[in-house]
Amino acid sequence: MEPQPLNEGQPDLATPLTRKLAQVVSLSAEEVAVLRDLQSTIRSVGRNREIISEGRKYDGLLILIEGVSIRYRVLHDGRRQILNITLPGDFIGFPGCFFENALYSISALTDCVVSSIPFVQLLGFFATYPRLAATIFWSFSCEAAMYAEHLIDVGRRSALERIAHFLLELLTRLQVIGLADECSYQMSLTQELVGDALGLSVPHVSRTLKQLREEDLVVIEGQRVIIKDVDTLGRLADFERTYLSRFQLSDLLAKK
Repeated sequence: MEPQPLNEGQPDLATPLTRKLAQVVSLSAEEVAVLRDLQSTIRSVGRNREIISEGRKYDGLLILIEGVSIRYRVLHDGRRQILNITLPGDFIGFPGCFFENALYSISALTDCVVSSIPFVQLLGFFATYPRLAATIFWSFSCEAAMYAEHLIDVGRRSALERIAHFLLELLTRLQVIGLADECSYQMSLTQELVGDALGLSVPHVSRTLKQLREEDLVVIEGQRVIIKDVDTLGRLADFERTYLSRFQLSDLLAKK
């Protein structure tokens, strides 16, 4: 589908990226306008279509405005490792834009809407809107922190701890952009997807989800994930949301 402009007259914080960054620093009206312009041209990507293909060259980034996508690598024997689930408000294509070709593929898990931005334009913000540029690059740091947690998942956490941590991380990320309440969210989580994200077999995922359900901690009803006891599940998973939450950036970038 051809790129098209966003609807005029949207609320200033209408897009997930703007809402997410506004929780890090207090955005000025000018910065909000810049973000709105940054996401003004959009295109749709159908479910299961590739957004970025491994091995191809890209000179820019995409902002996911609607939908859910997955970043993954398929090995030569067909096994798939999901590296991350990309949610509305996330950037797509980082850090691949630094390399000659994309390192991983990104596919639309649902119907998606994305907006493209040349990387050179983003770098230009350091000269024109340095506070906004630093806030955007803070989001890249959060992504790096998530990869570190995922490495701990596969290296040291049990299957029960992995799945609990995975579900809580999604809850926290979706809450930031207003797509989850205190204990539940909508997400198409197949057992295959969970297994490919956490390095577990489908039968192992099935047994673990059954255990969480029997212990009255988690219920998955269709595409609805309900965490019945967030605190207990957090203790089980040793989940610390600090790697996803606000930190001293707001103080460092405080207006003078």
